[in-house]
Amino acid sequence: MKRVVVTGLGAVSPVGNSVPAFWDSLLAGKNGIGFITKFDTTDYKVKIAAEVKDFNPLDFMDKGESRREDAFSQYAIAAALEAVADSGISASGETPNVDPERLGVYVGSGTGGMTTFMDEAKKIIASGPRKTSPFFIPMMIGNMAAGNIAIRFNAQGPSLPVVTACATSTNAVGEAFRAIRYGFADAIIAGGSEATVVELAVAGFTNCMALTTRNEPEACSVPFDKRRDGFVMGEGAGILVLEEYEHAVKRGAKIYAEVTGYGNTCDAHHVTAPRPDALGGARAICQAMAESGFAAARPAEAPFNENALTEIDGSSIYLNAHGTSTPMNDKTETLAIKTALGEEKARKIHMSSTKSMTGHMLGAAGAIEAIATVLALRDGKIPPTIGYAEPDPECDLDCTPNKSVDADVKLGLSVSLGFGGHNGCLAFKKYEG
Repeated sequence: MKRVVVTGLGAVSPVGNSVPAFWDSLLAGKNGIGFITKFDTTDYKVKIAAEVKDFNPLDFMDKGESRREDAFSQYAIAAALEAVADSGISASGETPNVDPERLGVYVGSGTGGMTTFMDEAKKIIASGPRKTSPFFIPMMIGNMAAGNIAIRFNAQGPSLPVVTACATSTNAVGEAFRAIRYGFADAIIAGGSEATVVELAVAGFTNCMALTTRNEPEACSVPFDKRRDGFVMGEGAGILVLEEYEHAVKRGAKIYAEVTGYGNTCDAHHVTAPRPDALGGARAICQAMAESGFAAARPAEAPFNENALTEIDGSSIYLNAHGTSTPMNDKTETLAIKTALGEEKARKIHMSSTKSMTGHMLGAAGAIEAIATVLALRDGKIPPTIGYAEPDPECDLDCTPNKSVDADVKLGLSVSLGFGGHNGCLAFKKYEG
């Protein structure tokens, strides 16, 4: 099995449209949530979202291309351009440093082209089928972010646009890790993108009782707080370049962190509600830890050799929680963490939910939170859970309330829990040469 490292990062988010802006905002506790500007919310219970701000697609593509791509694909390309430039990986031009057939793209979306879907639905209702755009299908389908990124970077290797709701980009990064680890690629552009701040999506999530109806930007996304009553919809993209270690070293690439584990389970319980005993989420965490070589409180399944695993102190762990600010998720996730790590170790870890600042970026959430986890390892800084005011006895772990803290963490865990019962966990180790 090969070692896998992170050599490039890219972000488009409600708190910044580059990785440095995104990371500085997280550490400063900047809130990216505000009143919706993309449509008239007069008749809506929910009037807030975490929108991407000041994004101009023409900074990343020409006008013709921008007209043929939905916003979710535009965000993905913008983040991929940053990540690939940051990595220095190239499969084209005069000096390629990776074989195009060994460069892959694993970029997913939870919903695909919702903006395009809304626009074309309005057209057919108003004017009939002849007015439907010939670009409707290639703009709307969820694999097109991956397809457009592959075209842009001549990535002819494995391609997998994962769709697992809120766990989408955690699974995309995890499956990319496995593909490189087992020799199917030398590098993969991996992550997720979402652009769902549109009328139909907001109405749908509202009516399935998922979103907060507290239209107060400073007190609406409050993970692990007793006042929580639903998540805030976010949007954007997160992209990581994963690379086989020897390949990265040979070309002199900058290395952010090592990807060391991945857990992937299903609750098999309910389409939206988490399993009450939290065993699905706990198993995903245990799998990621075991593949990283660390013991957990609950044994991980085969093929891990439990006798070969070592202990790690809880204070050396940063866990970026799914932390949606919904009543069920946060208490169930707390239970999952305690079940996986054991009560004593769980109380020592550094944990936070960056959704308190970015909102829930759905299919992009796992990747953007993996970026935060990687940077926490690199810099020894834990981003906070902002807006935290009222403790909940069912969510009694240290969520790094309101202000970032310094901590020399060695293992980073990024957890995602999606509709349909999908549970994912990525594990990263601090890179020290």
